[in-house]
Amino acid sequence: MTVRPGNSRARRAEHEVPPGSPAEPPPLRAIVGFETFYERELPSVIGLAYALTGDRAAAEDLAQEAFIAAHRSWERVSRYERPDAWVRRVVANMSVSRFRRTVREAKAIAKIGRGLRPVLDPLPAEAEEFWRQVRALPRRQAQAIALHYLEDRPVAEIAEILQCSPNTVKVHLHKGRKRLAERLGVAEGGDGA
Repeated sequence: MTVRPGNSRARRAEHEVPPGSPAEPPPLRAIVGFETFYERELPSVIGLAYALTGDRAAAEDLAQEAFIAAHRSWERVSRYERPDAWVRRVVANMSVSRFRRTVREAKAIAKIGRGLRPVLDPLPAEAEEFWRQVRALPRRQAQAIALHYLEDRPVAEIAEILQCSPNTVKVHLHKGRKRLAERLGVAEGGDGA
């Protein structure tokens, strides 16, 4: 059946729905599939969320949560004159809630941290240079060196932590020591590890 703008009386009579009844079908302008709505609105809703949070990942999460809420209530939301405004209002409200939660968490952490002394004492200047050089090593060499010398862990434990063989840990330790000796200008010492 083709619906013409001036034919609303015939359409109602055909469906036997009295005018103004809650069962009256939504206006044609509101009948948009959720997928179309989502694809059309997602980029700008993420942009709004990003402007409100300053965090890309949080913006994407907020936008997805808003669209999930819209999808759950799509039968109702799609009848609104501006479903796009509804989704943006949800994002705006959630961004405020997120900001408040972040502030509360920061205050709680600060309150807990008051009166606690730092976990690590400052390093002496010579140790600072050594660890700076360790951090400049390839990742696995730096990890093996830190676990062995800072935490005094044996090769077998380091292998378990790094999920590699003990021989691989020995190679990382050997190469790491050699590079550190070159960079720091000291003779390489061996401890059999």
